[in-house]
Amino acid sequence: MNIKTSTPQLLKRERGQNLWLYSILITLLISGLYNYLFSEHSVFSQWLSLAHSIVGIASLLLLIPFLVTHFYRTLGQRRAGLFTSGVILLILSMLMALTGLSLIFGGQTEQSVWLIDLHIASALSMFAFLIIHIVTHYLWLAPNRRETLKRTQASNLKYFPSIESRNFYWIGGFALSFFTLTLCATFLYLSFWPSPNNQPAVTDYQYNYSSHPFRPSQTETASGTFIDKNQIAGSQNCANCHQEIAEQWYSSIHKQAASDPSYVTNVSLLAKNKGIEATRYCEGCHAPVALLTGQLSEGGTHGGVKDTVAFNEGISCLSCHNIESTTHLKGVASYRYEPLNPYLFFGSQSSFLNAVHDYLVSINPSQHKSDMAKDILFEPEVCATCHVQFMDKEMNDWGWVKMQDEYTAWLESPYSMQSEQAFAHSERTRCQDCHMPLVEGKDPSANSDGKFRSHRFIGANTMLPSLNNDQEQLAQTQKFLQSNKVRLTINPPNRKDATQSDKQITEDIRASTEAPAYYYLNESVKVSVVASNIGVGHNFPGGTLDINESWIAFTAVDATGKIIYESGFLEDDLSVEINAYFYRSLPIDRFGKLVWKHDLFNRVGETYKNFIPAGGSDIIEYSFKIPSWAKGPIALSAVLKYRKFNQRYAKWVLGDDYQDLPITDMARATIMVPLRQQPPVRTESAMTSYSTTTEVN
Repeated sequence: MNIKTSTPQLLKRERGQNLWLYSILITLLISGLYNYLFSEHSVFSQWLSLAHSIVGIASLLLLIPFLVTHFYRTLGQRRAGLFTSGVILLILSMLMALTGLSLIFGGQTEQSVWLIDLHIASALSMFAFLIIHIVTHYLWLAPNRRETLKRTQASNLKYFPSIESRNFYWIGGFALSFFTLTLCATFLYLSFWPSPNNQPAVTDYQYNYSSHPFRPSQTETASGTFIDKNQIAGSQNCANCHQEIAEQWYSSIHKQAASDPSYVTNVSLLAKNKGIEATRYCEGCHAPVALLTGQLSEGGTHGGVKDTVAFNEGISCLSCHNIESTTHLKGVASYRYEPLNPYLFFGSQSSFLNAVHDYLVSINPSQHKSDMAKDILFEPEVCATCHVQFMDKEMNDWGWVKMQDEYTAWLESPYSMQSEQAFAHSERTRCQDCHMPLVEGKDPSANSDGKFRSHRFIGANTMLPSLNNDQEQLAQTQKFLQSNKVRLTINPPNRKDATQSDKQITEDIRASTEAPAYYYLNESVKVSVVASNIGVGHNFPGGTLDINESWIAFTAVDATGKIIYESGFLEDDLSVEINAYFYRSLPIDRFGKLVWKHDLFNRVGETYKNFIPAGGSDIIEYSFKIPSWAKGPIALSAVLKYRKFNQRYAKWVLGDDYQDLPITDMARATIMVPLRQQPPVRTESAMTSYSTTTEVN
């Protein structure tokens, strides 16, 4: 069959195929333009996006047969303009189809934000060239043929031979039906999908600390009411798309903020002594799910209760990502919580509906990005909401007491660029830059370099990964602690007294102003160790100084390995000897007794507090005597050691979960000092010659 004889049959087949295709393409054009021009996040626009995707796949099933038939039918028509516009249409339609498929099956990511723009541009260009193609076809017809068509076959609209004029009613009806069904789905969803519950989880919620629902926590909500559980919990749903980030978060201290056995012991102690309502003070940071859903009243459960949602979630994904602003910088959960604008079927228990929800987020993540990446999350102020702490009279029955404050310490550091030390650093370093470094991965939020912020929140907690046998988290934490955060230096002993001998020396040595370092046997010596905070963006140590343990282990040994002097060694029960040099605080209660159980509601002050500010140094002096039996040289060694929890607190708070906690060597310094014998006292007759000082080996 040749082309000429088959053309009518091909045209008939093409008309049959294209009735649905043109209907779908026009509908896709209108729905796509609507979502592009009216980009509000609404139930209708989401249903429209969902329908647009479904109909878009259908259009691909019809587009390919059309292109085959149409090009076969028109292949013999040698008209340059018509052929050129047709080829361009083919390219644009394929580009529209490929970008559409990529969006449907791959979604939008930070690395492919250009994809939706290319899809829209190719679709609009395709329709523009379709018009050009039709006009070109009309102009190609000879004038006498156009006139004949007007008189005899106008009803079939032969200027556009692929479709008959009566079928335009069908196309309009299809588009109308499409939008009508979308509107019906919208009304049904709004009518039957439950609204968030802003009532407290406990029926008879107690307002023991003023009429504010969350006091003594400093938390606020945008609505001023409680939050539905689905608006703050459900972190496992985030893992559907952000698997790598979720895996990091599962190992993080944030995730374990409520299930941490030390927290469980302490919050239970607080509830026992002052009632569950008092735990609101802690839970705004450790278990915001329990606080904001209204669990923290008689009859409810705090986050330290095993197998509750708050216990399992800790600081959930939404706990941080729904923070809209800070209410102040005094801490104690001083953030304002604003729930996200949900996509369809948010919080559903159905795996299918959850999949629909995730799909809508993936193909149009603009609202998701707006909700999850608020400006406050990129500022150190968001960290201040929980890493700054105070307590006042309503909690300790005494008065206002200042506690940890990493934010002010950072402000006063060289890293904030807001202190007199700003010249020391060329750019501002935020909390997020150290504790959430960029890591490589395939997460949808990865930037153009394929990197995203780590959600391990690496800091100084070596206890939890050790208890959990989480070797990766422990290794990264210890690596972080040992990454030149603090530096130790031992000042060598510089002699002020001159040493005489009968040996010939050159003038360059004679001109030296610094005497060599050495010790005499039986000499009482002093050694200075300098500890410098060169890499921590706030005070070292940070956080809970009363229970964390950081100290200097200093030793002096002779050449045979015999200990001449040591400080900071471990006792048989693995506690640090009492005379060691510690970086810590010793809080006390109103009776002057040590508050060693971290029961902060009893704390009114401190008798001792020692730390190194960012960019600062500390000098530690050790005094001891060089024994007569020592063999030179003397090795002086200083090690900065760190352990999460001192032994007394660890054994009490962990109870049956106790195990020996890892000790991390954060910094080390060693020097060798020669030994010499003191010159004997010379008689007057021996003054005519110089005596010799002998080095002891």
